[in-house]
Amino acid sequence: MSQLGAQPTNARRGQKGGNPISRLFGSVGLFIAQVIDELRKVVRPTRSELINYTLVLIVFVVVMIAYISGLDAVFTRAVLWVFGG
Repeated sequence: MSQLGAQPTNARRGQKGGNPISRLFGSVGLFIAQVIDELRKVVRPTRSELINYTLVLIVFVVVMIAYISGLDAVFTRAVLWVFGG
């Protein structure tokens, strides 16, 4: 029999036995510690980058609104022409 097959299920998964409540709080604590570690890695944009990204987003949204409005107008006229409005 292999070493892995001889280990109990909890040992294979890296879980400790014991009180389920303490395991829950330990898991929550580990999760919060990992979230804080990940937030330390976040790089915040500079003011000029933020302004640039905002302008790009606004221009993109305006272009998409114009495109969808144009399609809506074309389809409206096509439907009215087909069904005689």
